[in-house]
Amino acid sequence: MDVGLWSGSLLRVAACFVQAVLYIASLYVWNSPFNRDHPSTIKRRFISALSMMVISPFFVYFFSSGTLLNKVSFCHLLGLRLDGLLNAVVVPLLLTSVLFLGPIAMALHALSPRQVITYPSLFLPDVCNIFWLRNHVVAPLSEEFTFRACMMPLLLQSFSPMTSIFFCPIPFGVAHFHHMIERIYTGVPFKNAFLLSMFQFCYTTVFGIYSAFLFYRTGHIVAPFIVHAFCNLMGFPDIAGLMALEKPLKTKMLSLLVGGLVVWAVLLVPLTSPALYENQFIWTQVDS
Repeated sequence: MDVGLWSGSLLRVAACFVQAVLYIASLYVWNSPFNRDHPSTIKRRFISALSMMVISPFFVYFFSSGTLLNKVSFCHLLGLRLDGLLNAVVVPLLLTSVLFLGPIAMALHALSPRQVITYPSLFLPDVCNIFWLRNHVVAPLSEEFTFRACMMPLLLQSFSPMTSIFFCPIPFGVAHFHHMIERIYTGVPFKNAFLLSMFQFCYTTVFGIYSAFLFYRTGHIVAPFIVHAFCNLMGFPDIAGLMALEKPLKTKMLSLLVGGLVVWAVLLVPLTSPALYENQFIWTQVDS
């Protein structure tokens, strides 16, 4: 549906921020007396997050140009397609694993030889755990769908790919400030809550750039979803723990950390080539 000249770039940007506000508002609409980690709160927020996955595509439809909607399948715009799906699941995950080479090595070093062999099985008991589902399925899926699949198609119609990739994470990062309110509510001093939220804003924005880049290059929403879930599983690298190691182990782990970053940077562009994912649609500025 062509929304006319009056919609333009500003309305598409506004639509992105409105989605972010609605996503956060949906989490608090229940007025639950419990904190975010109470099973009752988690289940209700599951409903909210999944509801946003139904609502958000309407923003893409109503604020997209008729030319684009006639040219490309709506599902393809949202990164929902089968072509290149297997590569979109496997390759970005392997690429991101290289980035986490240091933390993975540290985690394996802390395990016994038997635990290393059975390492994947350590996560199996958690698959049906509601906290595991929140952190590794529902949150990554709903966030990537709302903040990537339903924002990048809007931004790419009015801005260059580079601008879109760097702007898209801003609503995503700002949305995480709602955790500051929850921290203050649980007794964390305002200054500490603010600093923690600023740190969270910074690293979620950096991740958001990577995630938006993956969505743009692969044309698949599954790529950023899988990577998001993996990053949640790994957590933020334990730099303090790394620096506390004794030599020569510390030197080895630092080498793996830096080496992983370098190799990841070298492989980033070739391993996200659109051809690998049968992504034949090349975005151009399609403004109304």
